[in-house]
Amino acid sequence: MESKHSELFFIGDVAKMFHISAGILRYYDRTGLLRPEYTDPETGYRYYSTRQFECLNTIRYLRALDMPLEEIAGFLNNRDTGRIRNMLLRQKEYLRQKQEELNLIEKKIENRLSQIDDALHSELDVIREITAPARRIAFVKQTLKPETYLDLEQSLRLLDQSEKDTVIFLGKVGVGITEEHLSAGRFEQYDMVFVILDEEDRFQGSTTALPEGTCVSIRFQGEHRQAAGYYEKLLDYIKQKPYTVSGFSREVTMIDYGLTNDTSKFVTEIQIPVK
Repeated sequence: MESKHSELFFIGDVAKMFHISAGILRYYDRTGLLRPEYTDPETGYRYYSTRQFECLNTIRYLRALDMPLEEIAGFLNNRDTGRIRNMLLRQKEYLRQKQEELNLIEKKIENRLSQIDDALHSELDVIREITAPARRIAFVKQTLKPETYLDLEQSLRLLDQSEKDTVIFLGKVGVGITEEHLSAGRFEQYDMVFVILDEEDRFQGSTTALPEGTCVSIRFQGEHRQAAGYYEKLLDYIKQKPYTVSGFSREVTMIDYGLTNDTSKFVTEIQIPVK
């Protein structure tokens, strides 16, 4: 037995040589992916031979390509050039799709950072005339009186239920009041909930394109329940210019409980399109 041990390597030595943990080698043993050459029945110590090193190299190479262990095990049991080629082609396509997903996530992170920075540098309680960019929205017509962002959740689920992947992202959810109700000075309730979709969003349901146009806008510290007085200020401003309201309002809480528990940092923006 001693001579046999001298031809083999302890599990710890193999782990060091291949820069992996002994725990991974034990896992490979339990799953049958790579059995030790010899396991001491008295001590339970595992020993590996040099002839297993090539197999371990193959496993490490394929794992570095993010190949699933099940596919690796199938290949080790039936090595074939055509089989490994097909495996690599499938993995290449999988990684291409994964890269697309990561690129989308990166864009969303960039968009979110830009939105947060914009909100943090807001000039509050000042009416501005802005050129709102063209945007794509998904919306649900529904009468509601939200006290906090949590009150919008049921409406948002109506937008989200038909999608394979969630499209609701923090900072993109808004509520609106119709042109008719704005003109009548009725700000006690909202007529719709909408989601502003980023260019890269894959939304399967119906959407509406909002064209670029002039909006009268104000940002304030607070959330939807504090908005009524700011609607009055905006409409007074619109009458004095004089402008006329040309669409529904777009009210978005840019910073709320979804980002912070500090209510002094809440920022909400109201935009009313005019002509």
